Amino acid sequence: MSGPNGDPNISMDDGIINDEDEFGDEEYEAINSMLDQINTYLDDLEERNDSLNGKLHELMESNRQARLEFRAQLLGSKTEEGQDGDSSSTSKEDLDKDGGDCK
Repeated sequence: MSGPNGDPNISMDDGIINDEDEFGDEEYEAINSMLDQINTYLDDLEERNDSLNGKLHELMESNRQARLEFRAQLLGSKTEEGQDGDSSSTSKEDLDKDGGDCK
């Protein structure tokens, strides 16, 4: 008769299933040592990731500020050239349209 997953019905009395793993203290210590090393590597990786993430945010903010300054210079030079009354004035709203969404 099959079990619920279609597996044959095997009992522990048949001697096929042996859950009595015999690990000594040395094996447990080796496993604990490996887990400690993995944990250390993961902590280091997390610190590097956090550092890179912070640097990326700084770079994005720096680029946003540079774009705003460059746009202000371009619009400022256009208003100096077109002083005959056309509507190319620079306002804070114009500068914030493109650069205000980067966070």
